[in-house]
Amino acid sequence: MADKRPIGVFDSGLGGLTVVKEIIKELPFEDIIYFGDTGRVPYGTRSVETIKKYARQDEKFLLSQDVKLIIAACGTVSSVAGDTAKELPVPFFEVVSHASRQAVNESKNGKIAVIGTNATVKSGQHKAEILKINPNAEVITVACPLFVPLVEEGWYKGDDIIVLETVKRYLQPIIEFGADTLILGCTHYPVLSEAIKKVLGDGVVLINAGTEVAKAVAKYLKDNSLDNQNGGEAEFFVSDKPDFFKEQASVLLECEIDENKVQKVDINNL
Repeated sequence: MADKRPIGVFDSGLGGLTVVKEIIKELPFEDIIYFGDTGRVPYGTRSVETIKKYARQDEKFLLSQDVKLIIAACGTVSSVAGDTAKELPVPFFEVVSHASRQAVNESKNGKIAVIGTNATVKSGQHKAEILKINPNAEVITVACPLFVPLVEEGWYKGDDIIVLETVKRYLQPIIEFGADTLILGCTHYPVLSEAIKKVLGDGVVLINAGTEVAKAVAKYLKDNSLDNQNGGEAEFFVSDKPDFFKEQASVLLECEIDENKVQKVDINNL
């Protein structure tokens, strides 16, 4: 029996839109409720306790919208606050395990790189997942804390000298390591793919967690007869700067977002 309730997606800001984009491709008839915590971005520099607090608040908001499942479209939350899922009455999907599995499948030389926020890298979750699948893999993890602010400011074009130089500085250890596969361990990072490809070259496969989690959600919905064949609408909620969010979302999703589809909510007082 079809379930017409929307899919809930949350992230610290704009990054989760890379996941929404993949969900729309994979599941064009599903309705989506997206929450971007633009007033408290980034999450990756916060303490574990604060990240878990934010995650619970974000999840509470999505539950108030009667979603049928929740996707933590945030590498930081997926890495350090995944245990909040145990408290949820609906299925929960994170981005770490799916990306790690695909990276192992794609790598030819067994050298896999992971980039993420400080909290994501410190957690070691990607490395643990990779080694669980392939104990012989070699893994390098690099924190790239300036990537999220760049994206949130709308600076992500591949020909932007500031973007390119920042990417070069962070990715140099990965070039020296010789990785043939790179996990974009924060959902903001696919927005910087053009610059990352310029720096690393065509020999390195980029793993977009959004693509993998969208496939996992599609399979779950189909296997459990919970897919919706009559939807296709998306609504967006943010904790700050709705006008800027609408502008950037229209660019990232490659479609015009109606201003009535972006609303500001007070996430602290729900």
